[in-house]
Amino acid sequence: MSTVQKLEPGSRHDLRVGLSPDAPDEDKIKDEEGSFGYCHSYETSSRYDGPGLRIVLFVSGCLLRCTYCHNPDTWHLKDGTYVSVDQILRRLGDFAPSIQALGGGLTISGGEPMVQLAFTRRILAGARKMGLHTAIQTSGFLGDRADGTFLSEVDLVLLDIKSSNPETYRRVTGRDIAPTLRFAERLAALGKPAWIRFTLVPGETDDPENVEGIARFVAPMKNVEWVEVQPFHQMGSFKWKAMGLEYKLESTQPPSRDLVNRVVEQFRAAGCRAR
Repeated sequence: MSTVQKLEPGSRHDLRVGLSPDAPDEDKIKDEEGSFGYCHSYETSSRYDGPGLRIVLFVSGCLLRCTYCHNPDTWHLKDGTYVSVDQILRRLGDFAPSIQALGGGLTISGGEPMVQLAFTRRILAGARKMGLHTAIQTSGFLGDRADGTFLSEVDLVLLDIKSSNPETYRRVTGRDIAPTLRFAERLAALGKPAWIRFTLVPGETDDPENVEGIARFVAPMKNVEWVEVQPFHQMGSFKWKAMGLEYKLESTQPPSRDLVNRVVEQFRAAGCRAR
């Protein structure tokens, strides 16, 4: 049994490993009650992860293994801090009045919020009781787990669609694309507000046909408020080295401004509101 610890403020760029060595594997966790869970860190002033000024909670556990992931220390529950929902909500309550006044809210990122579904649902429900806007950032791979009760606590879904080509998707994530697309279609049918996020990696995801496939898929979805093109960066490469992981993109450069503009314009030409 993991020992309950105190979750310290920090950054998504902090390296945190081995904090809960007796935690279960991320694909074997039993998260039925959700009173306790594993987290990496939290930030208190993000303007990047949803509308307004956001508190961002980075939970641990992810089933994807993206080649360009900048937080590989969120893949495993054993690397996270074991904390209680009550502790998180008490801390969130300290910031809630200011965050609410600035039109912001809580975003749960990771890792993957749906690995610890009951845990994240309790946190989202508590945040909404405080009057905060709620969002999750997700790959959608575990979207079938998200029942109506869970989604009712989520005001906005930041959904990563990493590729439209099944072979490319499997190469860069290690998983199949179908669950993500199925989840996106479900969100559209529900009218659940969503921002689609696409990571632009030169030599991996930048093929025009790949981009066009995502654009054609997303454009008819009335619930999609934004398509956000996220340029690849090397800010997390040090984590791979520190954790003894093979980092295949060490020589890959961030995309040029011209390439970013080309991709944004592809989305716009298809009818998406893109930035």
